[in-house]
Amino acid sequence: QVQLVESGGGLVQAGGSLRLSCAASGSNFKINAMGWYRQAPGEQRELVAAITSGGSTNYADSVKGRFTISRDNAKNTVYLQMNSLKPEDTAVYYCDCKARRGIYEYDYWGQGTQVTVSS
Repeated sequence: QVQLVESGGGLVQAGGSLRLSCAASGSNFKINAMGWYRQAPGEQRELVAAITSGGSTNYADSVKGRFTISRDNAKNTVYLQMNSLKPEDTAVYYCDCKARRGIYEYDYWGQGTQVTVSS
């Protein structure tokens, strides 16, 4: 099993910044891609940003230029720096990682952290 522990959510005014962190832990797993998703009330969960173990990144169009995903492979930790936040960024943010053990790859999710942006 891989455990994901998220931190960094909270309440911020529009235009402000927040930084989310997610640390993965587990024995005998290799952490591959990691990412952040979000889900607003009444909406489907959507990809915000993802990063491979090699550092290649992918962003949702709605956050390009405002959010930056990064990772520390030595710590199996992924970060999401969120700048110029908008009220429409309000959602529960979930960390996701793809972890490999042997020939199998598994998908793990964090518990979610609330981000609320006030106008």
